Amino acid sequence: MNNEDNTIRLAKRVADMVPCSRREAEIYIEGAFVSVDGKIVEEPGARVAPQQQVVLAPDATLLEIAPVTILLNKPAGADPLACLLPEARSADAQRTRFLSRHLRNLTACLPLEHSASGLFVFTQDFRVARKLVDEGALVEQELIVDVQGTIADNGLAQLNQGNGKVSWQNEHRLRFAVRPPKPALVAKLCAEVGLQATAIKRQRIGRISMAGLQPGEWRYLQGYERF
Repeated sequence: MNNEDNTIRLAKRVADMVPCSRREAEIYIEGAFVSVDGKIVEEPGARVAPQQQVVLAPDATLLEIAPVTILLNKPAGADPLACLLPEARSADAQRTRFLSRHLRNLTACLPLEHSASGLFVFTQDFRVARKLVDEGALVEQELIVDVQGTIADNGLAQLNQGNGKVSWQNEHRLRFAVRPPKPALVAKLCAEVGLQATAIKRQRIGRISMAGLQPGEWRYLQGYERF
């Protein structure tokens, strides 16, 4: 006998229980408002047996689930997508209800090279994607670059000939505020003036900085924040 013979889809169980329409039940489930035997289940198609306890949270809402944008402090050499673990959220981000769907259908905006670190953006929001992907060349980024070697005469002036500003932070670190500043290109520019880039970190994209995020941590872009 099939073990699923007496089970039904969770969405149907919730629709019968509330009662509500099947689509409304799916919204409740996808919003992480439904638990089965004490565990949150976010898949409307999950199968449940009659004896299992299904509970709808008292604060459940049918409001549309808004697309999210995620800000990650990517460690050098890390796979950015692999860093998006629920437990890696910053303390502030943990105040926001986490949904598994937040990690689906993400667009990586302005990717970093594998060896680079710093601010990395994923989004589900077409408006953010349009700003950072379609218009990314117009958005200023700030990169901190650790260097070795001796800069050529007039090397700093040469670095400042492009679209942006380059300055020394200390004798072994340069700050690039440029558009569009692909890290691989920055390393090449450094090499052309006698410097070897040993570490590249992106600190800022437009008006959004990495402030407060530890390496490997991520948070949600807030509604009032704009790139």
